[in-house]
Amino acid sequence: MSARVVTISATFGAGGSSIGPAVAAELALPFVDRAIPATVAAEIGCTLEEALAHDDRAESGLGRILAGAARLPSVTFGGMDVYLPDRAIVPDEEFVTHTERIIGRAAEGDGGVILGRAGAVLLADHPGALHVRLDGPRARRLARALTEPSGEGDGVGEAGSVDPGGTGGGAAGITASGTSQRDVERMLDDNDRARAAYVKHFYGADPADSRLYHLVIDTTRLPEPAAVELITTAARAV
Repeated sequence: MSARVVTISATFGAGGSSIGPAVAAELALPFVDRAIPATVAAEIGCTLEEALAHDDRAESGLGRILAGAARLPSVTFGGMDVYLPDRAIVPDEEFVTHTERIIGRAAEGDGGVILGRAGAVLLADHPGALHVRLDGPRARRLARALTEPSGEGDGVGEAGSVDPGGTGGGAAGITASGTSQRDVERMLDDNDRARAAYVKHFYGADPADSRLYHLVIDTTRLPEPAAVELITTAARAV
């Protein structure tokens, strides 16, 4: 029996936004990541921007972090203008409740590959689910984020050299996309903290706890095609 649901928890720079769709394609399952905030917005009757600002997989990669950390209507971070709506309009809990409902419907319906949003905790008892964690040492995740194309918070720069020790590629430590290494390091640390806080606040769990997953992969050491093959093989075996 093949798993109809695959949840993927990924730290910043671990390649979740590229591995997730690849796994979905191999298993002929929907990749529901982008559909979740849009559906939440439609159900609640808010803007997509507001839904993204409350979502731990925001299109900007940092919408939820900034919405939780700032009180300004908008900020510029790493060259990106991010809209921050008035959080008092709709409580966080309502966004989370609707997100849970959408994930539950996907799991009970056609299935799919779900990235982030505490999927492994939310669907811990689902009999047809495989739970996967993508991670790796911080220095190697930073190197990957600096040298790979942007991908919803997992990668920031484009092809170029990088010093994993923190001195940065190029004399000024600027990536090919124009983002400084210092900004990318802040993004990595803030993103990791925010996603961990999301899971801990709403579910009382630590997303780094290996007991939540059937498979934990260091995607900074293993090539992406091999990681995709590992996940799809495991999904077909459970």
